Amino acid sequence: MIKVLGLLKRRSDMTTEAFRTYYETHHRVIGEKYLQGYAVKYQRRYLEALDDKALEHDVLLEVWYPDAATHQAASKHLSQPAIAAEITADEERLFDRPSNRFFTVTEVESSL
Repeated sequence: MIKVLGLLKRRSDMTTEAFRTYYETHHRVIGEKYLQGYAVKYQRRYLEALDDKALEHDVLLEVWYPDAATHQAASKHLSQPAIAAEITADEERLFDRPSNRFFTVTEVESSL
């Protein structure tokens, strides 16, 4: 399993509520359209601070792929010019794109 994480920041002119509403009603749909057939899980985890310190990001994105080959195929699919342009245009409406960070993850779990 290949897991890609993204730490995403909303545009500064959007409220938290507007950000979440737009993400779930518009951007999520675009993600599902292009991840279909590649990803096995597409999840958003909206972040809230436990103290009074400002958060650097608003959502933790998780996209799970069954294997490295499928992840590579999805990356190639998403980089097609028309698809990339649609995604980028919608991201500009939603995110502070320079602040976003993406990672692949190796998970190690403890038995408690």
